[in-house]
Order: sequence, then C-alpha cells, then structure tokens
Amino acid sequence: MTDIKSELKDLRLGEKIRKLRQERRFTLQELSELSGLSKPLLSQIENDQVMPPLATLLRIAKGLKVGIHYFFEEEGDRQKYVLIRGEQVTATPRRPNSDVTGGYLYRTLAPGIRQKHMEPFLVEFEHTVWDDSHFYRHEGEEFLYIVEGELEFHFGKEVMRLLPGDSVYYDSSEPHGYVSVGETRAKAVAVLYTKG
Repeated sequence: MTDIKSELKDLRLGEKIRKLRQERRFTLQELSELSGLSKPLLSQIENDQVMPPLATLLRIAKGLKVGIHYFFEEEGDRQKYVLIRGEQVTATPRRPNSDVTGGYLYRTLAPGIRQKHMEPFLVEFEHTVWDDSHFYRHEGEEFLYIVEGELEFHFGKEVMRLLPGDSVYYDSSEPHGYVSVGETRAKAVAVLYTKG
C-alpha cells in the first residue's frame, strides 16, 4: 500500500520544475521574479528538499506559463477517463517529515489526463496551531469536501469548522488556509480550477 508522501516524491516535482525552467531558458532569479517566490525556496523545491504546497506550485506554474496539471501528468498520458477505486484513496500516509510544507499532504485523483481545466486532489491536513503563515492566495477557485475528521477553515477574517459531509467553494484569490482539529487528521477532496 503506497502513501501520499511517497507518491508526492514519485511525481518528481523538483525535476519537472527545473527541466521546464531550463527549457524556457529562465534562471532561478528570473523564475523568482516571475513567481514572486524566493530563489532559495525555488532551489530547495528543485532539489526535492521542500515539497511545495499547492498554492506555491500554482505560482511556479504561472511563472513558467503552464497549468498546474503539467506537474501531475506524464509524457504517455492520453487517457479519456481515470477510475480511482476507494481502496486506492484510503491508504494511510506515514507521518510527514519537515520536507512537507503548508501543513498538508496531497495526491492527485486524476493522473493520466492531460491538460485538465480542474485538478482534483485528496488532501490530508496536519494537526497544528493556526497562525497567519498558513494563509495562501492564488488565482482561481477551489472546492473542498470533507471526508474525515474536522477542519478549521480560515477565509479572510472568517473561521469555519468543517465536518465530514461539509463542503466549501471559494474564490482562492482571497486569503485562505486550514488546519486539522479534533481527534483524527482531517481529509478532504479538493478541486482546484485555474484559468488558462
């Protein structure tokens, strides 16, 4: 049974980012300016020392002028549909180490489909104390459906407690963030939509 953390590593996000940056003939400094992310952070991501949260990955995708789907597809992907069975989704991940940032782990739920307009993920949120460094904002819209645990969702100045079966759809250009609260870590299906 695989876990989310090893699946994230298998995506080779850092390698894909470096390869595309070099194909575009961008230096790290140029990508830093285009994405608004620091050069040291980009270097750590490219060297797989830091696993980027989705909001960071979106900023990199925008800087490199690709959709976020680019990072979750392989060269041979040409499928018309993807079926993910329940037992494939409920694998329990190991405790993440310090290389996971943003307080959550994620796995794509639509591998094999190229150039998607939306990107669905299974997200597992860490138990942590809220602080404003958990806020993210990026272009697009998001939908979250809670499947397990309790999630504290921060949207601007509002705070909502979400339980299994609850969902929220929001403009992700507004500051938003989440932390897992309660007995078990919260899990949710998250769907990101970004224009372009």
